[in-house]
Amino acid sequence: MTEKKDSEPEQEPVIKPKRGSKKPTGSEAQSDDGGPDLVDSIDDLIEAEGPDVETSGTDASGTDTPGTETPDTDSLTQEEISFLEAGERDLVADMRNDLARAQAELVNFRKRVERDRQANREAVIAEVIRTLLPAVDDLDRAEGHGDLAGSPLELVAQKLHGAFARYGLRQVGEKGEAFDPHLHEALVQLPSPDVTVNTVADVIEPGYALGDRLLRAAKVAVSVPDGQ
Repeated sequence: MTEKKDSEPEQEPVIKPKRGSKKPTGSEAQSDDGGPDLVDSIDDLIEAEGPDVETSGTDASGTDTPGTETPDTDSLTQEEISFLEAGERDLVADMRNDLARAQAELVNFRKRVERDRQANREAVIAEVIRTLLPAVDDLDRAEGHGDLAGSPLELVAQKLHGAFARYGLRQVGEKGEAFDPHLHEALVQLPSPDVTVNTVADVIEPGYALGDRLLRAAKVAVSVPDGQ
């Protein structure tokens, strides 16, 4: 009977690495009795497999999210904070100036519209009255000859003159006043030793003005100083 050999070392089981895994090298291949512990090996493996990822900021759940930077206001200097505050004050001042300018432009626009509206109104009234002036001249001539007394046209003439007066219509050109080329149209010039300046001697056809607007110049005969 054959005796069994003494002190033959028992073979340790061989653990083959999985396909695709990294072959352990260096300190990773050491056994438990002479190498680093398992935790160090796992940390080395994680460092070898992928680089560290920098994260900053947090998402809605409170976890860090990459690519988001949160400004650190505590790190700003007093000079930088003063600069930001000054910029905000300048922005508010510019907005107030723009608002004031817009309000002023609106007020000026309203005034201009109202002024144009009033000017258009006066122009329309003046044009209507100008077209009625020949009828007014006929009524005045009839009244001067006494043809309106006691007739229905006398009441018509009074109402017409009253309506024109409410709009500010006034006659231009009176006998004895100084001749004004802006208000009078000289049809006849009569030399006279009794005047020293050109003077209205007679009103052939009265003129009319509406406010500062001349509707029709008065047609007059002018006495001029003798020798002119």
